[in-house]
Amino acid sequence: MKGYHFKTQIPIRFADIDALGHVNNAIYLTYFEIARSAYWAEVIEWDWKSLGIIIRKSVVDYLKPITLSDKVYAYVRTSKIGNSSFELEYVLVTNNNGIEEICTTGQTLCVSFDYALQKPAKIPSQQRIKMENSMKYNLD
Repeated sequence: MKGYHFKTQIPIRFADIDALGHVNNAIYLTYFEIARSAYWAEVIEWDWKSLGIIIRKSVVDYLKPITLSDKVYAYVRTSKIGNSSFELEYVLVTNNNGIEEICTTGQTLCVSFDYALQKPAKIPSQQRIKMENSMKYNLD
């Protein structure tokens, strides 16, 4: 997937499936959460002891249904960085017989948040550098 350098598998649970036999639309936000949590832990190394992150906005574009038998992977990348906020982009793909097919795309606007002060906080410099470095790879 051009421009994305982080990929993680998304487990499909029986409980995710609705009466029509595909993943319920509300579950996609959970899949984005699984993907960004892995991205923050493995790439950005967010320090949860110092600051939290809250989601200000989510956008989901449903392109193709996902079913229980699908093998699903999520690609994640940082696409924009502000002082206290940043945007993540997601692509959910199915992988059947080695062929990836895009099912869903989305974005979340994330805000670095100081829970003690109950207000947005500046993105820590170490995490900002890691986000910026990961964005450099988005151009290839």
